[in-house]
Amino acid sequence: MATQRLMALDVMRGLTIALMIMVNTPGSWSYVYPPLLHSTWNGCTPTDLVFPFFLFIVGVSMWFSFKKFDKGITKKSLYKVLKRFSIMFLLGVFLNAFPNFDFENLRYLGVLQRIAIAYLIGALLCMHFNYKQLLLIFGSILIGYWGLLFFGASNAPFDLSTNIVRKVDILLFGENHIYNGFGMPFDPEGLLSSIPAVATLLLGYFSGRFIDLSENTMKAIKKLLLIGALTLFVGFIWSFIFPINKPLWTSTYVLYTGGLAMAFLAFLLWIIDAHHYKKWATPFIHFGTNPLAIYMFSGLYVSSIIYFIEIPTNTGEILSGYGFLFQKVFVPIAGNMNGSLLFAITHIIFFWFITYVLYKKKIFIKI
Repeated sequence: MATQRLMALDVMRGLTIALMIMVNTPGSWSYVYPPLLHSTWNGCTPTDLVFPFFLFIVGVSMWFSFKKFDKGITKKSLYKVLKRFSIMFLLGVFLNAFPNFDFENLRYLGVLQRIAIAYLIGALLCMHFNYKQLLLIFGSILIGYWGLLFFGASNAPFDLSTNIVRKVDILLFGENHIYNGFGMPFDPEGLLSSIPAVATLLLGYFSGRFIDLSENTMKAIKKLLLIGALTLFVGFIWSFIFPINKPLWTSTYVLYTGGLAMAFLAFLLWIIDAHHYKKWATPFIHFGTNPLAIYMFSGLYVSSIIYFIEIPTNTGEILSGYGFLFQKVFVPIAGNMNGSLLFAITHIIFFWFITYVLYKKKIFIKI
């Protein structure tokens, strides 16, 4: 199959970014429809697909980027990988620190940091090992991580308070430097759970290989659907003894979400690259061509900028810019639940406009 840029991959990236904005930007966390929330612990909602889909996309792109590195790891390729890793990781730390820069309670890990770690390890593996060796590594990661979790705790190895991922993060970083949103120190982007995240990236890498080496688009679609269905099925069956769990990034979560990612990419390939229904996808291409820029801006906007605008109301109450928009603009229009959803959709349009301007000006921020 020809190796021209796959529009379906850009659209999948853009759709993933758009869903990320939707789930991260409700008008109020008290009014969110269940599919737009993460699972409380075990399970998988549509929201739980955002992160693994993005890592999967990184893996697909990596296949097409790394084909030229047929000489293994070189000084040039190593420098390029380490540079990307460092920039992504430091940007993630910056997002955690901004705007207070409270280094005594700074969370070290996060979404960009996990992408950086998975990219670094995945890139080095993909440049050094061949396909068959990578399959063995992929299987070893899944089984080895299962064993690590199972034998890493004397009881309840997959529970919030007793899992080894939490123990390792507390040992290495201390309780003040990991996430506390679960009611106790536990980081859903923990260091140990970044290992199976590499496997998610490898599934994307394998998928890129399937697409590239297929004779035509339809054969690539069939292969992705078949392998995706098998991957999902194995993940589902395995989940009866090893739960599907995003915070722990369990091996079953890797397989279940990876199978869905393969199927979704196959669906987009069928619509866009095989049948050429492309016009509807244009806004998502805009999102997909500047993912890092829009992720950084949305993170800064949501976590700090709009919250630091203080607006007095007629009742004497002072609301943040975020709260004012929701309560005084969107709630009167659509009520609490639908107003919260409309707030999120409006922000998708707002951020899309930014990516549209960047796209038209041919500004593509990459590292």
